[in-house]
Amino acid sequence: MDDTGGSGPAVLMIHGNSSCKGVFRNQVQGAIGQEFRCIAMDLPGHGDSADAPDPERTYWMPGYAETALEVMQALGIQRFAVLGWSLGGHIGIEMLARSEALTGLMITGSPPFAPSDESLNAGFRPSEHMGLAGQEMFSEQNVADYAHSTCGANAPFEEFLLKAVARTDGRARKLMFSRIIAPAAADQQATAIHSTRPLAIVNGEDDVFIDNDFIAALPYETLWEDTVHRLPGIGHAPFWEVPDQFDPYLQRFLASL
Repeated sequence: MDDTGGSGPAVLMIHGNSSCKGVFRNQVQGAIGQEFRCIAMDLPGHGDSADAPDPERTYWMPGYAETALEVMQALGIQRFAVLGWSLGGHIGIEMLARSEALTGLMITGSPPFAPSDESLNAGFRPSEHMGLAGQEMFSEQNVADYAHSTCGANAPFEEFLLKAVARTDGRARKLMFSRIIAPAAADQQATAIHSTRPLAIVNGEDDVFIDNDFIAALPYETLWEDTVHRLPGIGHAPFWEVPDQFDPYLQRFLASL
């Protein structure tokens, strides 16, 4: 886990499927990390975290959300914001439904879907490597394809992104996707729409995995700045691809809470 310490308001950063905390390096080591207490964790089965001892309990949205809440409780942080990317954004929405500890949530690459196949298919776009997201076993080619596609076609690429995908417990992908709309999980769309705490959405306009129009059309009640922000020409991980463009949104959001 990375923790910048400091006395500023806390923000928990949650990475995407088969990634790791290192994707938030630019924020943690930059001006955001100097102004706010940034905590970037590796999800169970990812990065430097151990594989889940009970995969069925942990590898789905409620399990990840409870893990993240336990981390913040262990750190003694009672109130905090969340920045969630892709799967991390969906975990953030699950946390929003479960805990009053969150002061606000920023999501990127995370369409708030209702618990139905129809809504799921509307929120996510069919793309060349989307099928890998729920696949347990990866070949070397699968690892390379998924690592490159999730960070964005034009984004900087570093070896740790490849290693993160290769390291991930494949059961995490399979189990999470098999229960993505399970009744025991929060209704992502209803939670996002009716949140009483500020919800910020900043997406890459050219994100191949999500339908930006679907996301923008939802009638959010507490949408930050009353708009779904889209960064032109940017892919699935704008905070990694163009931190100089993304970070001002994050700074402004965190400062507003």
